[in-house]
Amino acid sequence: MDIQKFSIIGISVRTTNENGQSGQDIPALWNKFMTEGIAEKIPNKIDNSLYCVYTDYEKDHTKPYTTILGCLVCSLDFIPEEMTGKTIEKATYEKFIAKGNLHENIVFNEWMKIWNSDLDRSFTADFEIYGEKTQNPENAEVDIFIAIK
Repeated sequence: MDIQKFSIIGISVRTTNENGQSGQDIPALWNKFMTEGIAEKIPNKIDNSLYCVYTDYEKDHTKPYTTILGCLVCSLDFIPEEMTGKTIEKATYEKFIAKGNLHENIVFNEWMKIWNSDLDRSFTADFEIYGEKTQNPENAEVDIFIAIK
């Protein structure tokens, strides 16, 4: 499916899947986002869904990349000092859905399948959307979009 270009503002971390580094960095990013009420501080927000974007890949999922956790915005005219703004260009995506209890690593498990698949990934920007279907963490659905060639 084609997804039109969109912009997000949020907080980010440069990380890597090597040596389990992302398994520490990304939960820490989520923790900061939630405990510091980052969502409330994002200007020009379109809705309350959270976007977790993986981008600026050095090569593929085995090398460093940037994770941005934030919200969809209508403009990048004002990006708060400690935040990151990014426009994701129009691209073709394959959609995956992680279903179940958010506390039981459903998203990570879905990523394991993606990493082990023979999907022809472009490694431009991949993202997860935490929308209304994640209001109940014990019975959640998270959409995962993987950029493909």
